[in-house]
Amino acid sequence: MMLALPRFMDAANPSDELCVLTYNLRYASPSGPNAWPDRRPLVSECIRGIDPDVFGTQEGLYHQVKELASDLPAYDWIGLGRDGGSKGEFMAVFYRKDRFEPLEYDHFWLSDTPDVVASTTWGNSNRRMVTWVRFLDRETQRQFHFWNTHFDHQIQEAREKSATLIRRRVEALETELPVLLVGDFNARAGDNQAYTTLVDDGPFTDSWTAAEAREGEGLNTFNGFRSGAHTGGSRIDWVLFKGAVKATRAAIVVCERDGQHASDHFPVVAWIRPDGGE
Repeated sequence: MMLALPRFMDAANPSDELCVLTYNLRYASPSGPNAWPDRRPLVSECIRGIDPDVFGTQEGLYHQVKELASDLPAYDWIGLGRDGGSKGEFMAVFYRKDRFEPLEYDHFWLSDTPDVVASTTWGNSNRRMVTWVRFLDRETQRQFHFWNTHFDHQIQEAREKSATLIRRRVEALETELPVLLVGDFNARAGDNQAYTTLVDDGPFTDSWTAAEAREGEGLNTFNGFRSGAHTGGSRIDWVLFKGAVKATRAAIVVCERDGQHASDHFPVVAWIRPDGGE
C-alpha cells in the first residue's frame, strides 16, 4: 500500500497533543469500480497508520460506519444519519474510547430550520448537517468541542449560509474551550466566501496555514479516484480551530494500493496543542 505518512510522525507525540483527522469516506457502493468491500481494508489501514486521537468522517452510511468501527476497535463513535435515525449519510465522530469521555453531543441541520431533522431550505437536494461533541480528555483533564460537517457540493449559496449558521452557533456557545471544526466543505480554502466567513472574517484558524510544518503541500484533497498527480492546491477538506490552541503540524496523506484509492478524498490531519505548551 502506498501510504505516504508524514516523516514527522516518527517523533513521539507530547501527552497534551491531539492528532485530529477529517476523512470523506465516499459512500459505500456495493459494486465496482471503487466498491466499498474493496476499499474498506485500505481505509482502515490508512486510519490506523495515521493513528488519530479523534476524527470526523463524511458520507459514511450506517453499515459502513459500523464496519469501520469494527475494524478500529480502539475507537467509539457518535453520529446520526442526515435523513434521521440510521438513514442517509453520517457525519460520524470517532474518538479513542480509553482517552476521551463524551460529556454532551447533538446534531443540527444546515438550513433555516436547523433543529428540524432532515431539513433543507437553501436549494440543495442533499440534506446537510453537523454532529458535535464536547469531550473530556482524561489524560489532561482538559475539555474541547469537536464539530464535524459536510457542505453542499452544488449550491454556493448553501455553502455560504452553512458557514454563517455554524459561525453563529459556535459564537453562541460563549465558551473559552477550544472548538475544532472539521469536514468536507466543498469549497477551496482561501478562495471561497464560506472560508472567508469562518476563517478570514470569522473566529477560526486554518490548521494547514497555521501549522509550523506541513507535508503534502500542493495536493488537492479531492482525488476523484483518478490516477496520477493530484496537484493544484485545492483544499476542500479542512481542520479548523479556535481557542487557546495551536497547530504544530499538518498533512494531506495519500492512501492507495495498486492504483486503487481508499476514497475519492485524501485524509487531512493536524496535530493540535494548547497554545504555549512545550
